[in-house]
Amino acid sequence: MKIWAVANQKGGVGKTTTTVTLGGLLSGPDQRVLLVDMDPHGSLTAYFGHDPETATRGVYELFNQAVEGERPDPAGLIRETRFPGLDLLTASTALATLDRQLGSRGGMGLVLRQALEGVQEEYDYVLMDCPPMLGVLMVNALAACDELLVPVQTEFLALKGLERMINTLTMVQKSRKARLNYRIIPTLFDRRTRAAHEALAELRRQYGDDVWSGVIPVDTKFRDASSAGQPLCFMIPDARGVLAYADLLDAIGGRLPRKPVQRQAR
Repeated sequence: MKIWAVANQKGGVGKTTTTVTLGGLLSGPDQRVLLVDMDPHGSLTAYFGHDPETATRGVYELFNQAVEGERPDPAGLIRETRFPGLDLLTASTALATLDRQLGSRGGMGLVLRQALEGVQEEYDYVLMDCPPMLGVLMVNALAACDELLVPVQTEFLALKGLERMINTLTMVQKSRKARLNYRIIPTLFDRRTRAAHEALAELRRQYGDDVWSGVIPVDTKFRDASSAGQPLCFMIPDARGVLAYADLLDAIGGRLPRKPVQRQAR
């Protein structure tokens, strides 16, 4: 089972779009994917039709189990989506209270890692959509993942947010006493604008080989897919954004399902 965290300490850079699209591409009748919403805003949860204001039986409950001295167990918490091989562990707005509730309680940084150990025979991939701030949720995601994907919008303010994410990564690596592999993903690239090209060039200059060689373009069809509650790859498999994410999967070692995913009705 491969575990990828999708994180950046700046919002609006395409974290949820990246999580949903990669998850959709990877899932199928012969390959199971678990999406985990770690963000109290619950964008991933809402994408699949659940209300984070009222959602129960999700990530928050894993931390409650740990506080009560139990081993975190996602059994009974994971929800099926209407897409074959694609399941979801929802977020609730209560996640926003975790840092205050847990305080300095020890052992809370490995809750998610322990929970995922219980489903490692059931899934081929786990993708986690992380909150845009450093706290117990981000720490849990980084402690649990095999690789970190960092979407970065190709504009200069987003590059400043990336600096904070790299600083967090350095801190977590010291705690893990091991390097955490990461890949910076240029997103929302508008090839028509000079600013986007200049920001991309600066990103590659600063971070070199840690930046994926491709880009995720601006594609308004992602908005249509979000409104429909479907990964875009099921609606328009040859959309340019979908093809770009397929190239990304190839670069990070993702294996597309052997059987073609059937296009869903709109």
